[in-house]
Amino acid sequence: MHGYTGDKQAYLTRLRRIEGQIRGLQRMVDDDAYCIDVLTQVSAATRALQAVALGLLEDHLAHCVTEAINSGGPEAEAKVKEASAAIARLVKS
Repeated sequence: MHGYTGDKQAYLTRLRRIEGQIRGLQRMVDDDAYCIDVLTQVSAATRALQAVALGLLEDHLAHCVTEAINSGGPEAEAKVKEASAAIARLVKS
């Protein structure tokens, strides 16, 4: 079981909403909308995806990493490194 399993439906709802935002962006470009308006919507979609990513990361830390640390051993160290790498990717994006 993954850390986000308990919130799976909420994540799916948020991702579907973001999918709708992206379709709206496509329509805006297709309709030659004003560039600043398109950029504003790109920013909103980006923030929405970042919020999902942060939620997933929090769930991962609270469930998967915590569980591995409590078990100890090399898996604990691997999970911490994995989480650190995920955080680094998020910070770069």
